[in-house]
Amino acid sequence: MEKPPVPLTRESLLDQLQAWGIKAITHDHPPVFTVAQSADVKAALPGAHTKNLFLKDRAGALFLVSAMADSSLDLVALGKLLGTKGRLSFGSAELLLEMLGVSPGSVTAFALLNDPGQRVRFVLDHALLGADLVNFHPLRNDATTSITPADLLLFLKKQSRVWDCVAFEGPDAPIRQKMD
Repeated sequence: MEKPPVPLTRESLLDQLQAWGIKAITHDHPPVFTVAQSADVKAALPGAHTKNLFLKDRAGALFLVSAMADSSLDLVALGKLLGTKGRLSFGSAELLLEMLGVSPGSVTAFALLNDPGQRVRFVLDHALLGADLVNFHPLRNDATTSITPADLLLFLKKQSRVWDCVAFEGPDAPIRQKMD
């Protein structure tokens, strides 16, 4: 499968977004490694903040889940919904770097650009599509980049990425819809 020789940098990511007509606003801040550590960043920036999980199943299938930072994720229910082989667990730091070109604490939907072979299945929280802005790290955890949900969809479309949209909250949650 096609794989870039070197993962994209923050600068090359932002250049690519601009080339695709995606308006991105990037805010620098001290490095954050967890959702809890990012409380000050979230308070200072408008838009929906995300938590991003790199997961794998027993058979080795890989998943990147981008959800609202405060959503509750039931990994057992999500695994059943996605039809995984066994339970979902967190992928190792080495596998994360190999597949998405980022380190723990910097997991982001933007890292999908480092997976042109689409070996990592993308799962997006439906609630993010209703926000005015969505916030992700630009491949490093010392900044946050804001884009509109429409531009997030354009980002996925430009990669011809097939993805899953899941409603993690609500009376019937989780609910899945396959997107392309």
